[in-house]
Order: sequence, then C-alpha cells, then structure tokens
Amino acid sequence: MKVLLLEDDMILSEVIGEYLEALDCDVFYAYDGLEAESVALSQRFDLFLLDVNVPGLDGLTFLRELRQAENHTPAIFITSLESAEDVAAGFGAGADDYLKKPFDLLELKARIDNLKRRYHIEDSDEVEIDDRLRYSYAHQMLLKEGIEVRLSRKEAQVLEYFLRHPGSVLSFDEILNNVWSYEDTPSPATLRTYIKNLRKHLGEEAITNIKGVGYRFH
Repeated sequence: MKVLLLEDDMILSEVIGEYLEALDCDVFYAYDGLEAESVALSQRFDLFLLDVNVPGLDGLTFLRELRQAENHTPAIFITSLESAEDVAAGFGAGADDYLKKPFDLLELKARIDNLKRRYHIEDSDEVEIDDRLRYSYAHQMLLKEGIEVRLSRKEAQVLEYFLRHPGSVLSFDEILNNVWSYEDTPSPATLRTYIKNLRKHLGEEAITNIKGVGYRFH
C-alpha cells in the first residue's frame, strides 16, 4: 500500500511513517503542501494522510484541487482542528475520514483498514478476479488459468484502478487523473486502446462502455 503522508511536524511524521512502514506500507513523506501536490500529480498513491495547517499549500486546498481534477485517492485528515466547522470543511474538501489529534496509532490503523475494505485496496500480492483469472500486483501480470499473461505497465495500472473500483462508473477524466501523471496525459484513443487490449485477456464483458459517461469494470 502506497501512502502520501503530508505532515510538517517532523517528529510526528516519523512516528506515523515508521508505524505504517512496520505494516508494510510504502510511505512518501511531504512536509509542505506544494511538495505534496507535485508528488501527487506525478505518482499514484493508495492513500493520502493529510495535516491541514502545513506550509506552502494547506491540506484542505491541496485535497480540494485534486478532487476537482478527478483524483479520488482515499484521504484521511489528521489534524488538531477539531470544531464542527473544521470537520465539515474537511469532508467538504473531499476527505473520506477525519482524525483529530492526538490519536492512538491503533485507531489510525482501524480507519485505514476501513478505507481499504471500501476501496478494495489489497495487501496481498495477488487478487482473484474470477474463477479463472488472478492478478499479481508485484509482477503486473495476469494469471489466466495458471498461464502467465504479461501486461504493459499502463495496461496494468489501468487494470489496477478498475480493480479498486469494481462496479463503479469511471469517467475518462477520472481514469486519466488517477493513472497518468499530469505531464503525461494521453488521448482518448490511447485509453481506448489499453481497454481494448485488457478486454482481450479479461473478456469483452469485463469492461462495459457507458456511452457518453465512461467505463464500468465487472
């Protein structure tokens, strides 16, 4: 699980980061909002952990701008701001959860586990797609009735995003903003080609085209 941790208190950042790493998370540390924004636009993450009052760009603005750009990475605010107005502002900016400081690390884990269940974020290397197909995150490879099927890097990343949102209708812009970096945005035709290639392996019925809206993964 890849986590972007935005926290300008270096001691607290280290405590949280070491705890997450002990849970086998891959943690990227950011200490100001502008740094976090740059990284979030160039890399994919499974989770954002965000303080609000940080230098450069505050956490609320950071998340609000990413949500406007159709980036729907799950996000938890970890902050000392605790009024009802603060909590409402956090959820209004697009947060999935809001954790008030000080907090117990076990509570943080429980909230993360809840989001992992909600968004189908896998800890294990392999996930079962159906009774004949499995996918290996580590090798970005399909196992089709035991036979290895190699995918290109982007085909694998598109599939991984679909796997985290089964049954949801995903717009073209949402897929782009959550799979490609800001500097490397493809054309609609390119995305259609990746989906066409995935259908060859998964079956035509696996990814449905919702005309004028986007795609749904079954």
